[in-house]
Amino acid sequence: MGTALLTDRYELTMLQGALADGTADRRCVFEVFTRRLPSWRRYGVLAGTGRVLDAIEKFRFDEDELAWLERESVVDARTLDFLSTYRFTGDVRGYAEGEVFFPSSPVMVVEGSFAEAVLLETVILSILNYDSAVASAASRMTSAAVGRPCLEMGSRRAHEEAAVAAARAAVVAGFAGTSNLEAGRRYGVKTIGTAAHAFTLLHDDEEEAFRAQIASSGTGTTLLVDTYDVTRGVELAVKVAGTGLGGVRLDSGDLGVQAVEVRKQLDGLGATGTSITVTSDLDEYAIASLAAVPVDSYGVGTKLVVGSGAPTCGMVYKLVAREDSSGTLAPVAKASTSKTSVGGRKTAARQLDEDGRAIAEVVVTGRDEAVAAWAPTSETMRPLLVDLVTAGEVLPGWTGAEGVVTAAARHEASRDELPRGARRLSTGEVAVPTTSLVLD
Repeated sequence: MGTALLTDRYELTMLQGALADGTADRRCVFEVFTRRLPSWRRYGVLAGTGRVLDAIEKFRFDEDELAWLERESVVDARTLDFLSTYRFTGDVRGYAEGEVFFPSSPVMVVEGSFAEAVLLETVILSILNYDSAVASAASRMTSAAVGRPCLEMGSRRAHEEAAVAAARAAVVAGFAGTSNLEAGRRYGVKTIGTAAHAFTLLHDDEEEAFRAQIASSGTGTTLLVDTYDVTRGVELAVKVAGTGLGGVRLDSGDLGVQAVEVRKQLDGLGATGTSITVTSDLDEYAIASLAAVPVDSYGVGTKLVVGSGAPTCGMVYKLVAREDSSGTLAPVAKASTSKTSVGGRKTAARQLDEDGRAIAEVVVTGRDEAVAAWAPTSETMRPLLVDLVTAGEVLPGWTGAEGVVTAAARHEASRDELPRGARRLSTGEVAVPTTSLVLD
């Protein structure tokens, strides 16, 4: 499916006006950033970049779409003619996917003519806002899990396409796998899942259900033991599978108390290598509360795919520089109350201390040529923006399965740079302050 109509009407009507008055070809710089983080989040996680690049490549208006725009009188004939050959030929730079970000971080910079760049606003924001919200929640969950695997299981709690995006974003932020098969197919992520309560209820009794699952999937499978009575379920699971049973899953009740009891029971039956997975409406706080409990992995669904309290990152796409009537690229900025922006092209770096811990997010502004050419001169300043699209061509390595692997590695390294207090789940200040470096 194309992405051209995954946009707001005013993007096209602005284009129509710019074509009419001759400003459509003016070179422009748009910037994606967020003004603030939720009070309980000390950092955000950028996710969705690979999907944005795919969307840019597919941003084409086909005959059916153009015919619909004409029938609905959305834009005039001149604009329809422009859209019929639309291709983005500009440049995109941004933070590498998986990177942590803070208020005012220029996570994506889009440069091109106004006509080309303005049309991308809605689709870029819809992807980055959702995927980054899920990844930001997922990062807190994987951090709270302290090395125990987190598994994404939220497909049935989201729109079918959002479910795929959420699974991808969760893996970027450290989740070990997903139940969503389409995410596995598109992005090469590990898929997981065995059986639900319906499979147990289908059979005449629990033992029969367990025998059927073991016969089908082998003793390494995970048996759901809480359909009826947990203690009896564990007893039957080991009876059927033997002490080599792969795992059991708990999906209800007081998970902390049950996990302790089940671990003791499994060990007593000789199934010392059988793992325990817990599910049931988990979030980062529930995961943290189970840190001292003998749980081996966490299955997370609803709270993850809705961003665990923050379903969007509040990212905006703002024009920060545009070519004026004399041909000079000049900074522009909003002065609206509570919605101000800082004009001019920007780049960014992360200031690190002698231990390699982040101490500041440095946003570089100033004369356009100086900002475009700037690079850190100190080894304690790590540059953050990378090239993503050059002259309309998406650069290799950022999309598909390769892009997810790269993003997950970047997130792990980026999060490890944060100061130790950054992983606290309590309300507090952002982990790293944002400072400005103004170039002459």
